[in-house]
Amino acid sequence: MVGILKKMLVRPARSSSDTPIFLFVGLGNPGDEYLSHRHNIGFMAVDRIAGRHRFPPFRSKFQGDFSEGMIDGHKVCLLKPRTFMNNSGSSAAAAAKFYKIPPERFYIFHDELDLEPGKLRVKYGGGLAGHNGLRSLKAHLGTPDFWRVRLGIGHPGDKNKVSSYVLSNFSKAEEAWLAPFLDSIAGHCPDLLAGRENDFMTKIAEETRSA
Repeated sequence: MVGILKKMLVRPARSSSDTPIFLFVGLGNPGDEYLSHRHNIGFMAVDRIAGRHRFPPFRSKFQGDFSEGMIDGHKVCLLKPRTFMNNSGSSAAAAAKFYKIPPERFYIFHDELDLEPGKLRVKYGGGLAGHNGLRSLKAHLGTPDFWRVRLGIGHPGDKNKVSSYVLSNFSKAEEAWLAPFLDSIAGHCPDLLAGRENDFMTKIAEETRSA
């Protein structure tokens, strides 16, 4: 079900470092009442990555839930800001500054209305598409140039229904594509760390299509 970019991504050069650290940030809203909302699919993706790669339990740090671990020999920090979506950037920027993580090693997992449910795109920089979490990140980081892993949730068809749509739970029917989609993201995220964003998208497309 997942779409594939027709042209190859042109990726930025990565800064050299003796021990490069990557930051995966999931966007969402904290609290049990938001747990299964479509707006929280970024949190869900980071949680699935943490479980798949056996990260230690999340702890409170950088105004969020934070964990550090290793994926395929790469050091990765996982962060779920607890600042609510509209101020996600303050949490993410604090973690990036502390670990001196440049934008080319900064991946944001977020919901995307303009992609059909279960479709995925990876993009470096670009516009904000009205996403308040991305807007906050740009404001706090001082640049829109970071990697976005855009997780399709579909559009309700009426702009006046967007708020209630994203702030409502995934339906039982949607769980049929959501679980394998998140599993595939977690399983293939090593491709992101290796700079193989196109491979990441292609593998997820093939895997979820056959699920």
